Amino acid sequence: MSALKYYDILHSPVITEKATLGAENNQVTFRVAINATKPEIKAAVEGLFQVKVKAVNTLRQQGKVKRFRGIKGRRAEVKKAIVTLEDGQSIDVTTGI
Repeated sequence: MSALKYYDILHSPVITEKATLGAENNQVTFRVAINATKPEIKAAVEGLFQVKVKAVNTLRQQGKVKRFRGIKGRRAEVKKAIVTLEDGQSIDVTTGI
């Protein structure tokens, strides 16, 4: 795959308290394309960051109905990937891609 395809698969890293706790276990969390598969996510992370991936776990977060000044809206549906890296590997997501 080309580097442009990798950027279409990986949208952004997730920087939350829970995601940073995963860093203790060699885990990094990314927002990914809704139709991305686990092998594609693994190839994209390995291709962009030059690291070895042990496992990829995915989850789909459904869009939530919210109100703003009485107007109904809906948050976007998001797919997240929790990527477990091999021992000795690391990714610094604060520097950007």
